[in-house]
Amino acid sequence: MPEENTSNELLIEGIDPNASIEYIRNFLEAKQNELAALPDDASAVDRARLNLDIAEAMVGVNRADEAWEIARNALDVFIENECWQEAVNCCDVLYQSSQPAALVALAHGIWLAVTYPVDPQLSINMLGYLIDETPDKADGAAVAAITAHYIADIRTEDRQRDNLLFLTNQALAAVARGHSGVEDQEALSAWMERLRLKDPKDFLPKLSLVLGAIVPPGQWWFDRDALRERLPD
Repeated sequence: MPEENTSNELLIEGIDPNASIEYIRNFLEAKQNELAALPDDASAVDRARLNLDIAEAMVGVNRADEAWEIARNALDVFIENECWQEAVNCCDVLYQSSQPAALVALAHGIWLAVTYPVDPQLSINMLGYLIDETPDKADGAAVAAITAHYIADIRTEDRQRDNLLFLTNQALAAVARGHSGVEDQEALSAWMERLRLKDPKDFLPKLSLVLGAIVPPGQWWFDRDALRERLPD
């Protein structure tokens, strides 16, 4: 099981979410210097990790177009090397860049975050973005919310599990309220039954359809079938 991220509001550990522009610029310069200082035989993954830091910092200083290109290239490296946590972080940065294909990047990140056992908080955050992007009356938010709750249930333990289950349960209740005016537990159970949200065999295929509606046919950045074949038994 992945270690609990002690700075769950962050993508990269080095940047405080309330950091000043000056701090972020200094962080960016330091990471660019680290990248320039890498030896010629440094691995592609080491370069990609620094580029991920650089891309996130660029988003923080309003250089999102540059950040997109850097993070997008890093994503391919992480996918090739099966660095799934970093790949999802890349998709998070791409989404945060608010470029034209940001929602497409989000869909890719969610697919990876649900398919692979990455940090559950990160997976839940990605699904939370989808909830925020979905109209109240659309079923997509319900599917994202129940998937987040499911991930909290199966990928966490002890205190983290209690905390994340509480948060995802609250999110699910809020989605149900916005979707169908649900206000009590009995109505919530009936709503989940009606939308077939009680069995992952039902709601995970629904999530796949939601992601498929976001990413145009033939425009996935990686071969999902090939990645599925690489999943551990």
